[in-house]
Amino acid sequence: MKKLLLALFLIFGSLSIQAQEIRWMSLEEALAKQKKNPKPIFMEVYTDWYSQCKMFETNTLQNPEVSDLINRNYYAVKFNAEGNSVVNYKGTSFNNPNFDPNRKGRNSAHQLTSFLKVEGYPSIYILNRNGEVQEKTTGFKTPEELLRFLR
Repeated sequence: MKKLLLALFLIFGSLSIQAQEIRWMSLEEALAKQKKNPKPIFMEVYTDWYSQCKMFETNTLQNPEVSDLINRNYYAVKFNAEGNSVVNYKGTSFNNPNFDPNRKGRNSAHQLTSFLKVEGYPSIYILNRNGEVQEKTTGFKTPEELLRFLR
């Protein structure tokens, strides 16, 4: 009986330490939430086709310590740099007028990426409590590197 209880304890204990999902939202949602409860915005700028972005998602953002820190301290925004969304930021509406839905791989860059002066992918932008860019970093980061950047 003790072995059964120990086994159940270990199983349930291991389930609770699995990677926690980051609670992603749009930039508009994050900016609206900032007005009610001010905290910085963590914005990942990525592309669908770039392997470094995929590795960053799998190896870094799904790390339990990273996802927990982001969920506790930031509003998290995931922004596709070549997507077709309309984004309202700083009184301007940004879109991707040359987006081709039939294109595989690279697509045209979203206007917001030009406005933010994105230099590469993945890029992380930290927007302060007023929605202004406070810090940024570009390129793949290990969980440890990202945690140092965020602290």
